[in-house]
Amino acid sequence: MWNVPYVSNVYLIKNTAFKYINYDHQYFDPDMAMCESLRNAGIFMYITNYRAYGHMVNVDNFDSTLTSPDFYTLFTNKYDWILKYLHPNYAKQLEANVTIPQPCPDVFWFQIVTDTFCDDFVAITEAYGKWSDGSNKDARLEGGYEAVPTRDIHMKQVGLDRLWLEFLLLFVRPLQEKVFTGYYHNPPRSLMNFMVRYRPDEQPSLRPHHDSSTYTINIALNHVDKDYEGGGCRFIRYNCSVTETKKGWMLMHPGRLTHFHEGLLVTKGTRYIMISFIDP
Repeated sequence: MWNVPYVSNVYLIKNTAFKYINYDHQYFDPDMAMCESLRNAGIFMYITNYRAYGHMVNVDNFDSTLTSPDFYTLFTNKYDWILKYLHPNYAKQLEANVTIPQPCPDVFWFQIVTDTFCDDFVAITEAYGKWSDGSNKDARLEGGYEAVPTRDIHMKQVGLDRLWLEFLLLFVRPLQEKVFTGYYHNPPRSLMNFMVRYRPDEQPSLRPHHDSSTYTINIALNHVDKDYEGGGCRFIRYNCSVTETKKGWMLMHPGRLTHFHEGLLVTKGTRYIMISFIDP
């Protein structure tokens, strides 16, 4: 045993597996010697891609100075990212015999991310802290004007725009294709990806509006009646409201034309939601 300052990769194998074996007066290389030793011992070797026995983590671009740095590793360590951040019931929803709940007409409700995803995501935006002022003037947008402004932070501001588009491609698009049969757009296109913060002393609600999208997603990032009171979304044409939102669950609904909606009043605490206007 050695006390060392750093370890990168370790494999522990008995040294007898690499003993020199004479074959035509030539010594085997270590890999050949190990395979010969296993075969002589009657041990069969297999390869499988159905079970994960362990894997190497790519730390080349891991930035520990970031808030919640694991959140940024979807491209470099997808396997671990999915285990940590994707809801454990996500894949089940794609099965043919599973019915997706509809709290309002053509409004679908999915289990999509974990509580840890929500907590890390909110921590990133709050650490950044530069929430918009909720006015119509918005220098982040082409033209500098927002018709229906919110207090928000765009994904580009926190270095997550590329990751979020990948999230839409990998995890949102399959759900969309299940519920909105016949509509395909690969990859999804989204120019507006932003986290919204509702507070009674800032912006407690949002006036009725249409979204500039083919369809919109709305992910609840904290708990109603625990982290805030009030809030939710009302679809005016159907006089139908979704108020019992669930942390880590995603609402998906058509954007233009049919689903005129409003953000309901938050009376206490802070409500966080993640919004994407997909295929504008």
